[in-house]
Amino acid sequence: MTMKALLSKAPGPPESLVLEEIPAPVAGEGQLVIDVKAASVNFPDSLMIQDLYQFKPPRPFAPGGEVGGIVKAVGAGVTRFKVGDRVLAVPGHGGFAEEVAVPERGNVFAIPDAMTFEDASSLLLTYGTSQYALKQRANLKPGETLLVLGASGGVGVAAIELGKAMGATVIAGVSSPDKAAFAEAAGADKTLVYPRELDKEKQKALSEAFKQAGGGGIDVVYDAVGGDYAEPALRAMNWEGRFLVIGFPAGIPKIPLNLTLLKNCQIVGVFWGAFTQRDPKGHAANVAELFALYEQGKIKPRISARYPLARGGEAIRELMDRKASGKIVLVLD
Repeated sequence: MTMKALLSKAPGPPESLVLEEIPAPVAGEGQLVIDVKAASVNFPDSLMIQDLYQFKPPRPFAPGGEVGGIVKAVGAGVTRFKVGDRVLAVPGHGGFAEEVAVPERGNVFAIPDAMTFEDASSLLLTYGTSQYALKQRANLKPGETLLVLGASGGVGVAAIELGKAMGATVIAGVSSPDKAAFAEAAGADKTLVYPRELDKEKQKALSEAFKQAGGGGIDVVYDAVGGDYAEPALRAMNWEGRFLVIGFPAGIPKIPLNLTLLKNCQIVGVFWGAFTQRDPKGHAANVAELFALYEQGKIKPRISARYPLARGGEAIRELMDRKASGKIVLVLD
C-alpha cells in the first residue's frame, strides 16, 4: 500500500517540498495508524525543513506536527483506541501525509463528537501551549492584565480566548489594523498596533503605550514574537509580573536582566512539549479542560486559510511571511 506525502528531501525553504507516493505506514506494537483528514501548519514546520529546529528528523520526512483524523489500524498492545475512533494527534512531524503512525502513549486523544477534524488538528499545539503558559507557568489570576504579543497568530488567539476564560483583561499586540480587528473578534479587550521596525525611540514609545493600555502596567506578558518587542513589554510590567517566553519569529531578544530586579518580576520559559512528556497526567487534565471549553463555546480555533496537501509549501510560506491570522490547515480528502 502507498500514500501521498509532502516531503523534505534536503534542507531548504517551503518551496523545496515535494509531493511523492511512498509506502503507507504499518501499525507496529503500541502504535496506531491515523487516516489524516486535516493537518495544521505551525512555526516549527518552517524551522524543521530548514534544519533550524532542535529536533532534526532523518530525511526524507514530511513536516506536519498536528493532525486530526480517524484511526485506520491498531498494533499489538493498543488498548485506548480502536479502528474508527475520531482522534487528534501531535506526531511532531509526518502529518503532511495521507496517513501517519503514532505511539498510543504519545499525544493522541479521542475528540468530542462535536469537534471537526480541522478544529482537532488546530487545537493542541496552540491552545495546549497557551493553557500551560497561562495556567501552570504564569498562574494568571482573575482581574489581572495580560498582554499578548503576536496576538493574531495561532498561539496568540488561543492566549486571548483562554485569558478571557480565566478572567483577565486582555490587550492584543499586533502588527496591522486588520490583525487588530481579528484579535478583537477573538475577544481582546484592547488592541495595540506596533511598528514592524523598532529603533530605541520607538521602543520607548511602545513601552509607554503598553503601560497605558494596561492602566499603568502589565501583570503577564505572553511573548510569541521576541526580537525588539520583548524589552518594551518587559519595561511595561507591573511589580511581580510574569514574562512568558513563547517563541521568536522576530529573533531571539537580548534582555537587560537588571529590569527583572527593578520590577521584581519573572522571565518564565514555556516548553509545552517537554511538559507533556514529564507530566502526562497534568497534560491529560489540561486537554480535558480544553475539550470542555470547546464544547462550551469558549474556545474555537480560528482557521484563516485552507490548502490541499499538494500546496502545503505555500501554506508554510504564508505562515513564515507572517501573513496568517489564526491557523492555516491542510485539508485532505
